[in-house]
Amino acid sequence: MNAQRWHGHATSAAVVGCTALALTVTGTTAQAQSPRDLARQTLPAGDGWASYGTGTTGGAAADADHVYTVTTWAEFKAALAAGGSAPKIIKVKGVIDAVADGCEAFAVPGYDFDAYLATYAPETWGLDTDLSAEPDDSPEGLRRASAANQDKAIKANIPANTTIVGVGRNAGFKGASLQIKAVDNVIVRNLTFESPVDCFPQWDPTDGSNGNWNSEYDTAVVYGSTHVWLDHNTFTDGSHPDSAAPTYFGMLYQQHDGELDVVRGSNYVTASWNVFTEHDKTILIGNSDSESTAVGDRGKLKVTFHHNLFSNLVERAPRVRFGQVDVYNNHFVADDSYAYSFGIGKESQLVAQHNAFTLPKGISAAKVLKKWSEAPLTADGNRVNGRAVDLIAVHNAEIPAETLQSGAGWTPTLRTKVDPAKAVPGIVGARAGAGKIC
Repeated sequence: MNAQRWHGHATSAAVVGCTALALTVTGTTAQAQSPRDLARQTLPAGDGWASYGTGTTGGAAADADHVYTVTTWAEFKAALAAGGSAPKIIKVKGVIDAVADGCEAFAVPGYDFDAYLATYAPETWGLDTDLSAEPDDSPEGLRRASAANQDKAIKANIPANTTIVGVGRNAGFKGASLQIKAVDNVIVRNLTFESPVDCFPQWDPTDGSNGNWNSEYDTAVVYGSTHVWLDHNTFTDGSHPDSAAPTYFGMLYQQHDGELDVVRGSNYVTASWNVFTEHDKTILIGNSDSESTAVGDRGKLKVTFHHNLFSNLVERAPRVRFGQVDVYNNHFVADDSYAYSFGIGKESQLVAQHNAFTLPKGISAAKVLKKWSEAPLTADGNRVNGRAVDLIAVHNAEIPAETLQSGAGWTPTLRTKVDPAKAVPGIVGARAGAGKIC
């Protein structure tokens, strides 16, 4: 394989943790590791839902033959495929571009975007029929085939018992979609992710009253998986913000999906000390209200978010269905595009405590919560622009048509130190994100 193997001990590129992490493996295999070896650190006991039960150790137990340093997309995918589910550590050096050859590399012969626009323009096609029945040789059929090429190229399947960690302060991925799918025990740390750009969004004339462009590819998706820890990463749209996207048919040509989705019966996830920034539909916990999906989601989707910075986002930070989701000690910084932070969805049990919100002038604290379904939540100890605010009370007072009920029905116990909300902006601003494990 093309991945480079490192034998022996940690190199000088390993980054020292800012905090004294508990390094005893909480699973069945205990190992004493150097606190300076970032790649072998494990989730501390009691640190959110991912510490529940066997805990989350990733590839901490990897032997020398299963430690890799990668600098290209091909090397990264080869390292993922090597060794099956045996514990492995993959160290990412530099920025790896999954779409280094550009969108043109995925387009099939005959695909032409101008022809696509001409064929499906509302004045030509209308708004009553979707494109699902279009044949393979149509502009939509050629788009589908091109999209399939991109799908195969940019998705990376992460095996069980894996740690993926950035080396130094400037490691990460552009245009990649991490698929943590049907596995247990994964750690992702110290990486900057520039959101994948869908090269071939689909026009759906029947989506809404005016039609809409729909895109694929979450930056990271946790799908039917357990014990996942995402820590000190930065998620951003980077050089492709929605603000720079064109409009076609009067609608934004949307080329982004989510930054992080936790779906399909996933369970025991902790997201700590990350930065989520410059994005629209940011985090989805549970992807559907349907009863067929609910069968796998009820009693699962247990996720903790703490000490993350949510900056200049539109919505879904997070939007929750079904799960017992604990959100504490996070800082939310909004701009004028802000819609809401917490989406209260079907049978959700959200606890939001000791968070700080910085909202611009003219945006009310009532917008922090958005009711999608009848589901009680707990929200106390939060501060908005430096002042204590009862988020449920202010929401209900200003948006009485969407009255929310208080009391999520459970009390989080898997927390490490809880900082006072007034201290959160300074603490999170100094330490959250990639390159901040110093």
